[in-house]
Amino acid sequence: MKKYFFLSFVMATAITFVSCNQSQKKNAISEKPIREVWTDEQANTWYNGVDWLRGSDFIPSTAINQLEMWQAETFDPETIDRELGYAQSIGFNSMRVYLHHLAWQIDTTGFKNRMNQYLDIADKHGISTLFVLFDDCWNPTYQAGKQPEPKPGIHNSGWVQDPGDSIHINPGMIGSLEKYVKDILSSFGNDKRIVLWDLYNEPGNSDHGNKSMPLLEKVFKWGREINPSQPLSAGVWKWDLKELTDYQIKNSDVITYHNYGDSINHKWYIDTLRSLSSKPLICTEYMARTRNSLFKDILPILKREHIGAYNWGLVSGKTNTIYAWDTPMPDGAQPKLWFHDIFHQDGTPYKQDEVDLIKSLTGAD
Repeated sequence: MKKYFFLSFVMATAITFVSCNQSQKKNAISEKPIREVWTDEQANTWYNGVDWLRGSDFIPSTAINQLEMWQAETFDPETIDRELGYAQSIGFNSMRVYLHHLAWQIDTTGFKNRMNQYLDIADKHGISTLFVLFDDCWNPTYQAGKQPEPKPGIHNSGWVQDPGDSIHINPGMIGSLEKYVKDILSSFGNDKRIVLWDLYNEPGNSDHGNKSMPLLEKVFKWGREINPSQPLSAGVWKWDLKELTDYQIKNSDVITYHNYGDSINHKWYIDTLRSLSSKPLICTEYMARTRNSLFKDILPILKREHIGAYNWGLVSGKTNTIYAWDTPMPDGAQPKLWFHDIFHQDGTPYKQDEVDLIKSLTGAD
């Protein structure tokens, strides 16, 4: 009897050991390793393999925001094709384009099909794409379906944040955001038409401040778990938000930034960033005419310094970005000086001398 109990004990112990060992192995397999941030050498090797990036932050003139651009009912490939042709004509080779998780959530397959269609159109024009996943700018709430009409003379009156106030009202949506990020990066993470992932536009803007840090940390973690072949970044935009800025610089594979200052201020920005990092620099927002951020002053600097250059706005349209941030014109009259944008909707340049300068620098002449 004692022998029987002893054998039973040995067998039970062995089964428990094997079961625990298998469980540990299973957990080890299911926990995907998080890759490290690119080293300076990795970042510079990648950058040396791409042409000088120059282009615009792009949304078709028929869309007021990211949802109107990407929802099935208002996706407008004809306008996208025409307007990317304007970009190609002046030697631009890349566009920065915003996504929105709600468009993915309501129609996941269709959303990704439209992304692919957009990429096909851009690639036809010799244009790569830098996609933006999250954004803290402008309106904090949003809804699917028909989007609002532009408010006359109001800059970006209908642009929406992502995820905006929703993440603070409903923290449980973080699971859906994780699925969104991982699905997009898994689906397009080796797509040669995509040059870079901008994970979070201006975290902390719209008075969010450090409330944006948890999502910023998570989106970098999710991105490194998927490990796309393209670099991951989030652009430096406000030095006062020190914790966010430090995190962005430390965790970005290449350094992206925004600057709407004049040439002196912009050069200071470049020198400051280069004192903090030896990685390549890409300016993902610049050019605001009434603030003296001008093509004639800034674009030559960016080319000389071999810094990627994406100005805000290609074609004047429903976003109303010809009007300045803080100078509304509710009567909808034309401003004396356009704030952003290069072309009228018919392809006529706003300023022919600007287009001539751009073409001379990009070699499109």
